[in-house]
Amino acid sequence: MTRTADYPINPQFVNRWSPRAYTNEEMSETELFTILEAARWAPSSYNAQPWRFVFARRGTPHWTKLLGLLNEFNRSWAENASALVIVLSKTTFAAPGTTEEKPAPTHSFDAGSAWGYLALQASLSGWYAHGMAGFDKEKTRIDLAIPAHFAIEAAVAIGKLGDKATLPEHLQKGETPSPRLPLTALVSEGTFTA
Repeated sequence: MTRTADYPINPQFVNRWSPRAYTNEEMSETELFTILEAARWAPSSYNAQPWRFVFARRGTPHWTKLLGLLNEFNRSWAENASALVIVLSKTTFAAPGTTEEKPAPTHSFDAGSAWGYLALQASLSGWYAHGMAGFDKEKTRIDLAIPAHFAIEAAVAIGKLGDKATLPEHLQKGETPSPRLPLTALVSEGTFTA
C-alpha cells in the first residue's frame, strides 16, 4: 500500500509504520539507547520530562519478564521483537522555583510526545516500533516495582522488519502500513465540527 500525504511533509512521517512481523534478531544496547535518546528530547510542559522507560532486550535476563506482561495476542507476535519497552509517566511535578510536587495535568500528553520521537527515531535507524495497550498494567506495576505516582502508559515492541509469513494467518492480511483519515476530517477552524 502506498501512503500519500495531503500536504507536503517529510517522507519519514509517511514511511513510519507499526508492523508485527519481526526478525527476532538481537539489538545492541547502543542501538536501543539511540532510539531512547531521541525520546528524551521530546517537548514537555514546564520541561518536566515525565516520561520514563523500562526496557528489556532479546537475549537478556529481563526479556521473559517483560514479554510475560503482554496479553496473549500481543505476545504471539512480539516474541519475535528485539526489544520491549514499557512507557511510564510521572503524574506529579514541581513547578520551576518550587520543590512542592503537584499533579501534572499533561503527563500522558508529554509521554505521548516522547513515544512519537521514539517511533520516528526507530524508523530513521532502520528499526520498527509498535505501541501496544494490550498488557497487564497491574502485573506491570508489581513486577517492575513501579511507584504509585507513575502512570503506566503503553508497551512498545521494537525490531527489524520480518517476513509477514511468520505471523499467524489472521495477522498476515493486515501486515501493511495503515491509511489515515484525510486532514479535513481531523481539523476545524475556529470551532469544533465533527
